[in-house]
Amino acid sequence: MDRLKLSLRCALLVATLILSTGSAMGRDDGRFKDSPLKPWFDSLRSHLGPCCSDADGVAVADPDWDSHNGHYRVRLDGEWVDVPDEAVITEPNRAGRTMVWPVKTVFGISIRCFMPGSMI
Repeated sequence: MDRLKLSLRCALLVATLILSTGSAMGRDDGRFKDSPLKPWFDSLRSHLGPCCSDADGVAVADPDWDSHNGHYRVRLDGEWVDVPDEAVITEPNRAGRTMVWPVKTVFGISIRCFMPGSMI
């Protein structure tokens, strides 16, 4: 019985690692290679790690994000997702618009980085 539990636990751990890391890989398709902000986007990091580049980030319209009691949330794919405090980028937003870097896995959407813009 103990060997079965150990085998199941190991299989679950391996499956979790495989499924959660596959979608986190960044991509840069070259669309923004001539943008003067590209080096800045490439350098952005949250406490959860690098945000990748502008090609990985998604601009968020004002109705699709908000702040309540010092915490953010964004609407992605029709659902509100809480932004972990560790994902918030605190340096000045040189792009001006709200951006989010979501990571989609079989377990749902998590937020790697979030950069608030200005709500009007």
